Amino acid sequence: MTSPILTIDTPAGPVRATAGPREADAVVFELGGAMRGSVHVTGTTDPHHWDQFTAVRACLGPVNAFKTTAPAEALPRLASSRTGYRGSLILYRDSLDRPEVSVNPLSSASDHPPSEKTAAVLTAVLRGCAEHVAQRADLPAILEASRQRDTPSLLRFLTWSTAYHQAEAVRLEREARAARPALRAAVAAWRTAARWLALSPHPVLLLMLADRPDSLTQEIRGLQWWAPYCVEAAAEEHERARRAQDEADSLRAEQRRRPRGCRPSLVDVP
Repeated sequence: MTSPILTIDTPAGPVRATAGPREADAVVFELGGAMRGSVHVTGTTDPHHWDQFTAVRACLGPVNAFKTTAPAEALPRLASSRTGYRGSLILYRDSLDRPEVSVNPLSSASDHPPSEKTAAVLTAVLRGCAEHVAQRADLPAILEASRQRDTPSLLRFLTWSTAYHQAEAVRLEREARAARPALRAAVAAWRTAARWLALSPHPVLLLMLADRPDSLTQEIRGLQWWAPYCVEAAAEEHERARRAQDEADSLRAEQRRRPRGCRPSLVDVP
């Protein structure tokens, strides 16, 4: 059984974090020692797979920072300071099943970045609390409750994302098609200007053919690059749309299934 009290070593000294009774989808830690305040830890999606609730997110303050904002007076702070800080950290597994963290921006209540030492303290406390929850026997229940909480908003976002990336793909394909005749027209104009220059040299013709901004030469170079770029970018947008649709389908399928049983811990239990 994981102890509800942990000691986290930080550059400012040890921080004691005491886990309160589990809420439906979160654990709140009260801090003592080198820090005062609280940390809110809940389940969340893998940063690379938004349909998989296999990660935990630790937020500075008593509430889920992704759902609401804690008042400035409720933000945790160093014991030697009056400045409260907000920010969060996600603990997840990488493709080789190793624990990884992703730290969202840390800032003071007045939106100033913390010093390097303070950032190290905040990150250590967030990670320590996240790792504690990741080792708990009730982690599957926390992840399942988090999935039920976030699935409706995720589905709305993924539906929007699918439509957006599809529309972007269509726009880029249209740009690629338009670039081809424009390139042919620019090349024809360049050849015509070159013939005129050979027959009757003129400064205007030299400017049109020179390698300078707004010349035919620069226009041709831009169009030669633009069409292939649009084709490649459109393919990437189609892939983003497909992935968003796949994740939305996976979330809907998960909604229809019963809650799963135990899931592996995010960090190795010592």
